[in-house]
Order: sequence, then C-alpha cells, then structure tokens
Amino acid sequence: MQVLLKTRKARIHPDIESALYSAGQIAARTNALARRINKDYEGRDLVIVGVLKGSFMFLGDLLRRLTVPVEVDFLSLSSYIGERSTEMVRLNFDVRLDLKDRDVLLIDDIVDTGFSLAFARKHILSKEPQDVEVCVLLDKPERRKVLVPVRYTGFVVPDRFVVGYGLDYNERYRELPYIGILKSRRLEP
Repeated sequence: MQVLLKTRKARIHPDIESALYSAGQIAARTNALARRINKDYEGRDLVIVGVLKGSFMFLGDLLRRLTVPVEVDFLSLSSYIGERSTEMVRLNFDVRLDLKDRDVLLIDDIVDTGFSLAFARKHILSKEPQDVEVCVLLDKPERRKVLVPVRYTGFVVPDRFVVGYGLDYNERYRELPYIGILKSRRLEP
C-alpha cells in the first residue's frame, strides 16, 4: 500500500533574505555525494568523523544513504564568535574511536576560511589513519585563508552568511530545512 504524504512548501523565516538551496536540492546533492562515496569506498570499512555541531544534519542524511560499512564518531571545535572567525581553533572534545590505520572521512557543514577544517584534518592525521578525506556540504572559496584538500563538495556558496540545515548564527536557525542567507540586519555589528 502506497502512502502519500502532503507537504507544505517551506516558508522562509522572516530573518532570511533568500533561500539558496531547498530541502529537495540538498537531498538530491546528498544522494549524489553518497553514490560517489559508496563507489570510492566499496569493499572498505570507513570511519566517518563529524565536526559538531554544524555537520549533524548533513552527516545524518548522508549516513542513511551509505551502503559501505561505517563507524561514526564526532569531534567538536570552536572558532567563531557570531559571524566572525577568531582564527583560533579550540578542540572542545575529541573522537573516541581508534583511527590508526583506518580510512577516515571527515564531514563538516562548511569550509569558509579553512582554519577549523585544517585544524580538524591535522588533528585526525595525528592519530595515524591510513587515509583522511574531507566532505563538506558547502564551500565558500572567496573567504579561504588556509588551503584544505576537500574531496567531496555539496555546493559552492557566495560570500554571504548562510544558515539552516545545521548551520547556525549564535546557535539559532539550525532547524531550517533549507540553506538561506541571513539578513544583514540580524548580524551583530
């Protein structure tokens, strides 16, 4: 028996200037990334390390589409105050799995300046994995200050402050099912 679900078109939050990617576009791109990852890691065991908090929605959706054997762990970093990167990255908590001689896929929500992701990658490499690759939902190349090798990219976004689908501004807007540009009046001076 087929069940049809009625869905409402997502309303744009009043603090959002415009939506960049809808839930449907994000799902389609996540499916495409999962197909590539499944092909690339076929016959191998994979450890996925998510960078919290921003990656949790993307990681969860990507994980449900993977067919290769996977273990999941997390690390937490902080480097932002509001919309500004402090360029000083702090490890809040670390992975618990032993990564030595393992294939690791580091998952993050966005690569912006590159400081946090470069820190996370270097930190994971210090645990002597066999391989470390990076997957990000969003890439904002105009802001890059540190080069980070990213193998899998969902979308390239303009140099605007984006929120939704796990990405936040001062811990708000993560719950939005789409990715949108935050109105500049919402950003602190």
